[in-house]
Amino acid sequence: MTEPQRGHLAMLAFSALVAGSFSLGSQAANEIAPAALNAARFLLAGIFIGVVAAATTGIPRSAARAPWRYLVLGGLFAAYFVLMFEGLKTAPPVSTAAVFTLTPILSAGFGFVLLGQHMTGRMWVALTIGGIGALWVIFRADLAALLRFEVGRGEFLYFIGCVAHALYTPMIRKLNRGETPIVFTFGVLVAGFLLLTAYGWRDIAATDWLALPAVVWVALGYLVIFATATSFVAVQYASLRLPSAKVMAYTYLVPSWVILWEIALGNGVPPALVLAGVVMTVFALVLLLRDEH
Repeated sequence: MTEPQRGHLAMLAFSALVAGSFSLGSQAANEIAPAALNAARFLLAGIFIGVVAAATTGIPRSAARAPWRYLVLGGLFAAYFVLMFEGLKTAPPVSTAAVFTLTPILSAGFGFVLLGQHMTGRMWVALTIGGIGALWVIFRADLAALLRFEVGRGEFLYFIGCVAHALYTPMIRKLNRGETPIVFTFGVLVAGFLLLTAYGWRDIAATDWLALPAVVWVALGYLVIFATATSFVAVQYASLRLPSAKVMAYTYLVPSWVILWEIALGNGVPPALVLAGVVMTVFALVLLLRDEH
């Protein structure tokens, strides 16, 4: 397996893990302040990744060079997660998922500006097909639902978060100085926790942690292990092996994974027309996988 193919495999896992965070996150969004939830998330994920890094690759002193790099990346990802949960308070899941599909195009733009990464014709075709397919899945093949789409405060806040997410991907490659993905992830998580604590200390202090409902702890556990620690490493790993647009193109698979989550939870199988959108997103990713130099 080539290095680019390993990057694609990492992002395949990333898309599946992120899909679960949407379902659980929407249930916990109104039970705890976003800054408090994500500060705990970054702290616990940082401890988890730190232990894994110390037990495997180790954390060399050289990783501490230019710590401002971690603050930049930690700030971008912390902003994304806080704005995601702020948006989920008021925006319907369908609308937020639609906004999320804008990330690959945004990431392609940042990749061009920051890294000089050019989009080939095949990549443009793939991103277009993937975007259409994802929207088809998100709106469950209902054209009327798409036409009723309105951008509210929640969608706007989440869009800003998606801009931060898209910028984060090319910045990884630009700021990495040879650190392994797991060590670099540890630095980003520590920096993100410090920034979130400074920003949301009032919310953290005001939270009655022992009285939180079980759904918050379930969501937090999933977010820490799967949607933060594991997915951070996957993005770091893939970003060092693939162009930014390809890395973020896997966001198109998230709606399809959500369907599988819903089926697994016993919420039924979507109509056959919706599955056509799933086929389109998979075809788009096949195009991206074949477009290697």
